Amino acid sequence: MAEGSNSFLDDPCLSPSSKKQPGGWRAVKYILANETFEKLASMSLIANMTVYLKTKYNMEGVLLVNVINIWSGTSSFMSIGGALISDMFLGRYLMLLYGSISSLLGMMILTLTAIVPKLRPPTCIGQINCIDPNLWQLSILYAGLTLMAIGAGGIRPCNIAFGADQFNTTTKEGRSQLESFFNWWYFSFTFALVIALTAVVYIQTNISWVIGFAIPTSCLLVSIVIFVIGHHAYIIMKPQGSVFVDLVKVIAAATRKHRLDCSRCSFYDPDFHPRTKQLRCLEKAAVIANQNELDEDGKPKNGWRLCSIQQVENLKLLLGMMPVCLAGIGCFMTMDQQTTIGILQAIQSNNVLPSGFKIPPGWMGLSPMIALSIWISTYEILWVLQTKRLTGKAKRLTMTQRINIGLISAMACSIVASFIEKKRRTAALKHGSFKSPMSILMLLPQFALSGLVEAFAAVAIMEYLTTQLPESMRTVAGAIFFISLSMASYLNSMLVNIVHKTTKKGGKTSWLGGHNLNNGKLENFYYLAASIEALNFLYFNLYARRFIATSCTINKESKEDQHINEDQI
Repeated sequence: MAEGSNSFLDDPCLSPSSKKQPGGWRAVKYILANETFEKLASMSLIANMTVYLKTKYNMEGVLLVNVINIWSGTSSFMSIGGALISDMFLGRYLMLLYGSISSLLGMMILTLTAIVPKLRPPTCIGQINCIDPNLWQLSILYAGLTLMAIGAGGIRPCNIAFGADQFNTTTKEGRSQLESFFNWWYFSFTFALVIALTAVVYIQTNISWVIGFAIPTSCLLVSIVIFVIGHHAYIIMKPQGSVFVDLVKVIAAATRKHRLDCSRCSFYDPDFHPRTKQLRCLEKAAVIANQNELDEDGKPKNGWRLCSIQQVENLKLLLGMMPVCLAGIGCFMTMDQQTTIGILQAIQSNNVLPSGFKIPPGWMGLSPMIALSIWISTYEILWVLQTKRLTGKAKRLTMTQRINIGLISAMACSIVASFIEKKRRTAALKHGSFKSPMSILMLLPQFALSGLVEAFAAVAIMEYLTTQLPESMRTVAGAIFFISLSMASYLNSMLVNIVHKTTKKGGKTSWLGGHNLNNGKLENFYYLAASIEALNFLYFNLYARRFIATSCTINKESKEDQHINEDQI
């Protein structure tokens, strides 16, 4: 499709085999079906991977946390590469197709590890004298996880965007249809997530890992088939370049010209974009050092040597948002800790109800979702609607307030987890058992608080990135969010390794306890995590929060100037 166009007629990028007008709901029905099966497949594996590695690969705590965090972090980081390749070379359709095939291959390998016992170490009975997995067994496992991470990198940045491509947003009807698509997309995502976290996780834990892995693998295969069948109905847009490259160009051009004296320089500023006072060193990227840098039409001959003021200001705006994103990384670390260490606690807790029903440890992942859903519905229905009814104007919590509540929830999550863990471990040692007699339900508060961290801090930071960046940089907002998630996973892994190596010195037992949490002092790790969150709270309020107001002001001025320029034209 021609750059900047959303026309549905005479487009060389559209499938010529279709006699009907492509796009719209005719295409989206395939995309939503594909998305539902794909999410059902991926979340069915992600949700219970900690339990699988612990029970079937005999992984001790530190190795398990490292594997899960590095896999999760790499999956998020790969999204940046997927977005770049999609925007510059393949386009969204092919990126989604290749990403899905990569994920399918990875799932097939993981399913194979469940089917063939020799691909795993012998089952550890009673967690005594557990045999660790061999290098070749781990290599096969890592190959499967790597293919899934590559696949996630291709799917995540393109799935919503490809659906949005199917609507003509230049019309009121198209914009209305797009809004409806987002609602159905989130509905399908939630539906798949609930099925994955309940039925599939139950089958994996209590019936058979082979069946439990075969189900998501089959779902992904069905997802790919549906996606390919719908090819004739899609609007497939050509790659149009990436805004990421523009940001890199600014850094490259500013570095080349860092010795220039800009006191009397002229700038390349075709859009008459306002210049901010921050990071003036980057403006050298827009300095016209020599008229030979421009062609006959007054445009740069080499975009890596000369950029526009608008490109420079976009990079400035993005860099100005980094302090807030750093505060978000601390919150995301708390969320990651519950999906790994929290699940390890659940594995060593009493999961049998008085009725005899066994609660799968992976079901603990439902608690954050439920807490998030309860808060959002309470906030939107009771608070926002009631304040609007009473005052005539909807009163919402500010972005700063929500992030602060998220930071406090993160601290509370770690503190509550430390108290619960001490109680769980004490009961286990008293009874001399691997599993504590303490009910798994006692872990619900810490998982619920993890959900509140996401409801307040994560949602607010995503909103901050999306609303404060120009519309042309919306893909960058998603990329920065994924990078923040990735960094949180990597930093969490680093923290676990540092704590493990430090606390086991002198022949002592690591706080993380190796194969058995009862041998360690996990509550001390949670105290440390709470201390880090307290420092993060101080960092945000003493330094980072000012950048929320700054970026809002800059973005507002930028939009006002843009409207003035449009009026002048």
